[in-house]
Amino acid sequence: MTALTRWNPFKEMEGIEDRVASWFDRFPTSRLADNREESMTLSEWTPLVDIIENDSEYLLKVELPEMRKEDVSVTVENGVLNIHGERKYEKEQKGITYHRLERGYGAFQRTFPIPEGADGSKVTAEFKAGILKVHLPKDEHAKPKAIDVKVA
Repeated sequence: MTALTRWNPFKEMEGIEDRVASWFDRFPTSRLADNREESMTLSEWTPLVDIIENDSEYLLKVELPEMRKEDVSVTVENGVLNIHGERKYEKEQKGITYHRLERGYGAFQRTFPIPEGADGSKVTAEFKAGILKVHLPKDEHAKPKAIDVKVA
């Protein structure tokens, strides 16, 4: 038996309406001194991450500009790699006028499921020049092995 469903043309509009509303939240405009409008992006700060895979490991490169390694923590728990920390707001100093503050500050947390075949117990991390590198080695069983095929 086939059921009839009433088509609501406005149902599809709800998703579009949400997307358009989010555009306005992310792209506010401000007026410059000469009355021109300027568009800018305001959002919560989340560090950018590159994930790279080779034969022996997964490598996560996390951009953490002007942070110290003491402000970042890397943990593995229940098959999830957690990177969290905080970029602290610069203290105001007398005699300095801030004309614009656009960089994001505050606490962040990034979580990544550990891929099948990776060994979460052997994670290592290094921090240099504002880049956190997290090495997640592959399990020996997951590494590709070359097999010689003999011709008879």
